Amino acid sequence: MPPIARPAYGMQLPVQSQSTMYAESWEAGAGPEDLAEIARTADAGGFAYIACCDHVAIPRRLADAMGTTWYDPVATLAYLAAVTTRTRLLTHVAVAALRHPLLAAKQYATLDHLSGGRLVLGVGAGHVREEFEVLGVDFDARGRILDEAVDGLKAALGPEEFPVHEGELFAFRDLGQRPRPVQTPGPPVWVGGSSPAATRRAALRGDGWLPQGDPRDQLPAQIDRIRRLREEAGLDGPFEYGAIAEPLYVGEPGWHTGRRTLTGKPEALAESLRAYAAMGVGQIQVRFRSRSRTELTDQMTAFATDVAPLLGD
Repeated sequence: MPPIARPAYGMQLPVQSQSTMYAESWEAGAGPEDLAEIARTADAGGFAYIACCDHVAIPRRLADAMGTTWYDPVATLAYLAAVTTRTRLLTHVAVAALRHPLLAAKQYATLDHLSGGRLVLGVGAGHVREEFEVLGVDFDARGRILDEAVDGLKAALGPEEFPVHEGELFAFRDLGQRPRPVQTPGPPVWVGGSSPAATRRAALRGDGWLPQGDPRDQLPAQIDRIRRLREEAGLDGPFEYGAIAEPLYVGEPGWHTGRRTLTGKPEALAESLRAYAAMGVGQIQVRFRSRSRTELTDQMTAFATDVAPLLGD
């Protein structure tokens, strides 16, 4: 059996989004310096990326579950670009249909330029109807709008100073934008979501796939579907398959971390996570249970030092 390549590992940042579904209690009192220290720890620990998600406004009907603390992803990642040097900056995910692609491209190109080429543009369809309605975007047509927004973004973030896109919903030409992204032919676009439409969008329009809550036993079928769609379309370029791991705690916590949390010695955690690589996953998004920022950064360091080297050859 050939050796399994060691997958990259990244993480969604805490603090910047505080849904009751996953936020730890200490995050409510945290702020910019906490985010900066977590980003520095990720940078030092070889984390492939840090990620920030996207909501413009949360309707009252969802506020109890989702909270209303959602930092702007471009502003947040630009702030963290200044305190890091290696880790990539991922939007996971930007609701791309809410913004004209030329306007969004100005922000993303600037972020890629300022960070030295570290942007990864993760995009998704969104799910909050009121956000679309208040911004004048058709919620029911968001999939079609997202498809064209991705095409427009890829054109606008390409190497041309005067990009061209002619679509049904968006069109632009003879309009120059600088600075250009550092990355050529442009920052990678990873498509989020696990519905049939989302995986098809990832396969045909993306450079990678960000699953949304797929259990382990469903990932192989999703990966196979994306591979098949790409083969049928004659697409054979690099493609990044992702996974979101169960919550982690390196060591024995001594407190209740939840029934789904993987805990234990580094060898045991690595053995469990290697199953993702065996499926063909190239990057694993990890999340750590914690009761304070210090406990979180200690967990990140322990993972980078003791678990990550055991993930593959």
